[in-house]
Amino acid sequence: MPPRTRHPGAEQFLPAATDLAALADAARSCRGCDLYADATQTVFGRGAARAAVLLVGEQPGDVEDVEGQAFVGPAGRLLDRALAEAGIERDRLYVTNAVKHFHFSQRGKRRLHQTPQAGHVSACRPWLRAEVAAVRPALIVCLGATAVKAVLGNEVRVLRDRGAVLEQDSLVGPGAFLVTVHPSAILRAPPEDREQAMGEFVADLRLAAGYLAG
Repeated sequence: MPPRTRHPGAEQFLPAATDLAALADAARSCRGCDLYADATQTVFGRGAARAAVLLVGEQPGDVEDVEGQAFVGPAGRLLDRALAEAGIERDRLYVTNAVKHFHFSQRGKRRLHQTPQAGHVSACRPWLRAEVAAVRPALIVCLGATAVKAVLGNEVRVLRDRGAVLEQDSLVGPGAFLVTVHPSAILRAPPEDREQAMGEFVADLRLAAGYLAG
């Protein structure tokens, strides 16, 4: 008997219904990769069901894992500030992550973020593809390298390709895509560089504001 793969993929857990509520409910029982075993819960996307703009991040953080909602921790608060400066109302967006379970290493009482492996991203992609199909956004914003790889593959680079709308096929279907940094990258930047990094992030998001306005 062949050995069991650690990442069988989420495809078998997708429900027959394709609306966001049915998807979120089914995702609670996902065992598509090994991250479910240690995470508190699945953290599915949230926001407007017919949003013109869909934002994709990397994975839930410690706060999101406990609260069960995407982008409510420190990076989420910074994202809220940047969206406000760009003139975007967050409740008009749909926000989600490439990976729906928190990947971490335990250090005493602390849980330290670990970047998801390629197998985690691939296993979780059916959920992301289903979210995109349900929301049907005009623009998908990829926040950071993991989101870019999950959506656009390995040929697109964050720093090289950020700040311009790319119209092309993707791993979640054809469409328009905007590449930028993850808010956590700004939090990790040296204090003297954060203001400039924030300004550049807001400038990227202003392109997304045009899609909402249109």
